[in-house]
Amino acid sequence: MIREIVLDTETTGFDPAEGHRLVEIGCLELVNHLPTGNVFQTYLNPLRDVPAEAARVHGLTTEFLKNHPLFAEKVGAFLDFIGEAPLVIHNAEFDMKFINAELKTAGFKPIPMSRVTDTLPMAREKFPGQPASLDALCRRFKIDNSQRKFHGALLDSELLAEVYLELIGGRQHGLGLGNGIAAQMSQVLNAKIKRQNRPMRVFQPSNEEIGAHESLLDKLKDALWRKTGTAE
Repeated sequence: MIREIVLDTETTGFDPAEGHRLVEIGCLELVNHLPTGNVFQTYLNPLRDVPAEAARVHGLTTEFLKNHPLFAEKVGAFLDFIGEAPLVIHNAEFDMKFINAELKTAGFKPIPMSRVTDTLPMAREKFPGQPASLDALCRRFKIDNSQRKFHGALLDSELLAEVYLELIGGRQHGLGLGNGIAAQMSQVLNAKIKRQNRPMRVFQPSNEEIGAHESLLDKLKDALWRKTGTAE
């Protein structure tokens, strides 16, 4: 069994060395590359103001965040959720420097980059010279991101999970897995897809096809089709 955690964060700025902090963490669990429905999400009080330019990106304001928990209050639940699983992150260097800065402040060991799969270089290698942002990859793979009015850590993790499946070979990647997980993935996909039930279509044979069929029956001894409807 392969367990992975797709992860995204939102922050007050670009660099923790300049005093910027995490304001949201969103994680989604994959087992054998299929979403299980288990997620972890929390908003965080950064103990500082949220610059207007950052709030325009993720929609999280100083006023909104001031009543949410500190990272130190959520770090245990966060670490319990991710466990020892590999992390899947888009532009991982950015998110990991914030996560590790927060872990250090809270007195925990950093998470090594060796645990991380970064989908940004994966996309650049697969599509050299093409845009590789999450939005661009959603457009490329025809993944619906219409709800992404703001950057949100959990929503972006959900979109990234779909992008990641495409980057490693498409949604058919898990069809050979056990029935339980495959059935679970089917439920997840069916919840997103509105299927239209179509009426059964009946195709009548042409006169030419009927004639050819009769000619074939003439060549057969005691053709079963000509006994249809007779009593024995």
